[in-house]
Formats: sequence, structure tokens, C-alpha cells
Amino acid sequence: MQFFIDHDWQENMATPRAKVGERAKTHLLILLCAIWLCVGLIGHSPWKPYESQSASIIQSLIDHPFLSAGSWTDGHWVAPVSAGHPTLETPPLFYWVATGFAQALSPLLPIHDAARLSVGVWMLVTLLMMGLSGRELWNLGAGRQTNFIFIGCLGLVVSAHTIMPEVAALSGISMAFYALTLVLRKPARAMWLLAGGLLIAFLAAGLLPATMIIATTIAVLFLPVICQHAAAKRALLSGLALALPGILIWCWLCQQWAPALWASWWPTQVSIQIPSKHVYFMRTLAWYAWPALPLAMWGIWRFRHAVLHTYRFQLCLIFFVLAFILIGFFSDRSEVNALPLLIPLTALAAGSIETLKRGAAGALNWFGLILFGLLIAIAWLGWWAMLTGNPVKLYQRLAYLSGLQTIQLSVLYGTIAVAVTLIWLSGVIRSKHSNRSSATNWAIGMTCAWTVFMSLWLPMIEAARTYQPIFADLRQHMPAEYRCISSHNIGSSQADLLHYHAGIRLTAASGNCDLLLIEDQPGKRHASPGGEWSLIWEGEQSRQSRESYRLLQRR
Repeated sequence: MQFFIDHDWQENMATPRAKVGERAKTHLLILLCAIWLCVGLIGHSPWKPYESQSASIIQSLIDHPFLSAGSWTDGHWVAPVSAGHPTLETPPLFYWVATGFAQALSPLLPIHDAARLSVGVWMLVTLLMMGLSGRELWNLGAGRQTNFIFIGCLGLVVSAHTIMPEVAALSGISMAFYALTLVLRKPARAMWLLAGGLLIAFLAAGLLPATMIIATTIAVLFLPVICQHAAAKRALLSGLALALPGILIWCWLCQQWAPALWASWWPTQVSIQIPSKHVYFMRTLAWYAWPALPLAMWGIWRFRHAVLHTYRFQLCLIFFVLAFILIGFFSDRSEVNALPLLIPLTALAAGSIETLKRGAAGALNWFGLILFGLLIAIAWLGWWAMLTGNPVKLYQRLAYLSGLQTIQLSVLYGTIAVAVTLIWLSGVIRSKHSNRSSATNWAIGMTCAWTVFMSLWLPMIEAARTYQPIFADLRQHMPAEYRCISSHNIGSSQADLLHYHAGIRLTAASGNCDLLLIEDQPGKRHASPGGEWSLIWEGEQSRQSRESYRLLQRR
């Protein structure tokens, strides 16, 4: 068997390894990550609740060009807000990058699809940082297992394809985490990575992710292994200091050019949620972080005698505990807020999977095969039902939820789904039952199930969740001239999508408006606000009378 020595970018010599086997695993990782990243990024409109606000903000930035007069001093680019959310939610870094993608690719793709490609870039950075962190904490080859486990996490796949600033914050957190793993060996490089990660995390999602990084870094400084390493200590302190000017510059600009937004935003960043959300996030992690959570718990038990004395365990546990405490006190009840917790759990799991008992590894492997096999079968069965009308019960249910009576056969997407299903079946048949193969098979199953669902069910999901047809129709029925349009019972997400799809901004003050848009509750129709109003348009969202709208004009 041939062996070779390669040289990696971290300036250390790799150990001899089998040429064919290692290259095949690396190629499999690259292929899986590419499919996992790309599928679901384009081909559908913005979906509420997470993408509606982002789409409206991106549209606002496009309406106020980067170099136009007043685009900065009026606060549009310093503190961007959406049509349905008049208060500042997060700093603007994610929206700057997404708008850049939208403008650069606008001749080829719709704004939302082009902006969603920026999410793929952020996730690519995250995957790179996670792989390097696993390799640094454990050994060569652990980086692949880290990424296999990470992309296999059940709660990550949807968030990783959604236009929202938390994705960019995850990239910043993973970069800072990698800096903390690297600081003992490469202090100078770790310093710059820590500064960049902290700055990205703050400018993407605000104080909470930045506080996770700062608190973890300060806690790590008191560990004996860091205290005895003067260069590492200086690097961590310097990394925090280097990020500070960028953070302060944005804070100062926001206070100068958007003082009202700053005044309302800052208290939300430091307000404690009482009661806390820790119980909610504990329940969420039980499925959200699978399979990283059970593997990490096993690793802590397996290495229990070394957990409190070994830096890699200390770092992961400190990060997880501090992040969990902060998320529980300073975030809302949303699964997206649990994303940072996947980083330390995955890092622990990557080094623990090798020590699993053979029976436990086999059980994890078979559970993944059954779970993803069932999901792939459901995807094909639902697609067949919508295509042919059989089974009748399933067809009726899917038709009701989507509002579609049938779907068109797409040769391209059908071919993709067939190919991916065959790849999964081939992997099942040829699967070798080992500790590492259980994580690999899980990642393959997750990637294939996600790809099959997005290939076969995307028309149904899009029909059920899109607002583009109804708001485009509303735009066509708007009078040529009107002062403003007020609303009744319109949610913030719908207001954001109305702005994005139709270019219409609703007015909070309704006294002088000559148009009124009403959303009726499901199954109920609100009475007309008065005899002075006349109906000029009405429409229903595609999910069979779930949401209906009326536009009235003052006589």
C-alpha cells in the first residue's frame, strides 16, 4: 500500500496514511457538504417568519443605494429596519452582504434567491471552522467527522438555508471557537481569528453572540493551561481588544444617524427574560442537536476522569454552559437561538464517536437508516399522491395544505431525486458498520432526505407558504393615486412581504389614509369599518381560506 506525507496549511506534517481511503473520505465530505449547502438555496420565494423581515430589509437597502445621498446619514444602511418591524432588530452586517449578492446577481436571479446564496457562503465558512476545530481538538481525520456530525444535526438543515442574520452570527461564533482551540499552538493566528469572529458575531446579531464569545474567552483565561502560556494569554486579550474599535464605530454611527432606533434597541439587548427560557431550550436540544447531543454526553462520561483537566473538554464545556445560560436569559423562544449550542456539542461528539461501544454505534447507524429511509419514502409517496391522486387520503390532505390540485412533473428535479435516492440505497447496501461509518451514514441520510424533499415537495411547500401571487394581484388593483394605506389585523411578517412583493408600505397612523387593508381571521369576515368605505379588492392566500384580505377605499 502506498503512503505519502502531505503538508497542511497549519504548518504541521501529517502522519502517513493510506492514499486511496483518505482521499475517498475527503471527496465524500466535499460532495456531501456541497449538496447539503446548495439544495434549497434557490427556487422559492421568501417564507415567513424568518425570511420575511430579511427580504423587506434587503429591498429597502436596494431602494436606497449604497452611495446615494442620505443613504447612510438617514440611517438606512447603518440601522436597517423592515416595513413590518419599525424597530432595529440586529446590526447590519448580514444585510450588507446579502444586498451585495442580490445586486451582483440581480440579472440572473431574483433578489431573494441571490441573497440566499450569501447564506451558503456564511455556512461554508462555518463548516470550514468546525472542521478545523475538530481537527485541532482531536487529531487528523476528526475534522471530517466533525462536519459529518454537524451537517447531520436535525435542527440545522432548515436554518442553514434561511435568509436570517443568525446564520452569519454562527459563522462568527465558529470562527472564535476555532481561535480558542488554536491559541495554544498558533497564538498570533488565533488572535486575528478571535477578533474577526467577535466582530462578525456582533455586527450580525448583536450583543448576545458577542457576549458568548467574550464570556468564554475570559473564562478560558483562568484555566491553568492558559495561565501558564503567556503568548496564548496575550493573544486572547489582544483579540478581544482588536474587535472593540469596529464594534464601537458602529455603535457611535448608529447613535449619530439613527438615535431613535438606537435608544429602543439597546435596552432590548441587556434586558433579562423572566421567566427564563432554559427549560424550553433543554427540550429543544433533545431533538435539535441529535446526534451531536448523545454523542457528546457519551464522550463526557467516557472521558470523565480527564474532563476537568484537559483543555479540549474544558473549552467545550465552558462554551456550552455559558452560551446556554445566556441564551436562556437573553433570547426569545425560538429554535434558531439554539444554533450556537451545536458548536461545542459537535466538537465533543467528533472525538467521542471513536469510543462508542459496538452495539451503540450499530444502534445509531440503524436508527439513522430507518429514520431517513422513512422520510425519503414519505417524500416519494406524497409526490406520487399529488401526481396521480392516490392514495386518496394523502392526496386530499396535501391538496388542502398546499392549495394545489396537482403538480407538474419536473424532469430535472425528478432526475435529481432519483439519483439521490439511488445513492442513499447504495450507501445502505454497502454500509460498513463501524463507529465512524455511523456518523457518515447519518450525514448521507440527512443530505439525501433534504435533497429529495426539496426536489419533490418544493412546489407544494412554495404554494402553501408564498405570498407573491396574492400581493402581486393586490398591487394590480391599487388605485393610481392615494395618500397612504392603513391596515387592520395585518401581522408584521405579512407587512414585510407586502413591501417586498408589491412595494407597499403600510402606515401606522390611519386617520388620514384613503385606503385600508384588512386581514380576516380564518372562517370569519370582519364587518366593514363604516359606510364611507367601499370594497375594491379581495383575495385569499393559497392555503384554502387560511388567510383572506380585503382592500377598501374611502369614498
